[in-house]
Amino acid sequence: MTCTEFLAQMTDYFDGQVEPELLSEIKSHLCECHHCEVLVDTTRQTIRVYRNHEVYDLTEDVRERAVQRILAACTGRKSVSASGQR
Repeated sequence: MTCTEFLAQMTDYFDGQVEPELLSEIKSHLCECHHCEVLVDTTRQTIRVYRNHEVYDLTEDVRERAVQRILAACTGRKSVSASGQR
């Protein structure tokens, strides 16, 4: 199995949706490929952090500022708040 083939199966692997033969190939690849092993470990840690995080209620002002900053970062523009402040 190549890294590209593993990446194509990675979502199904995490979801436990691969056939036993393919699972064996994936496990063999992960034993031999440090890069994919690190990717799997990092992804598992990210999933764990995401599942354990708390949901915070944001005030409308904080929510609006966050949205504006995200949009600005995505578009390369300076953020502008609802009140017109940068």
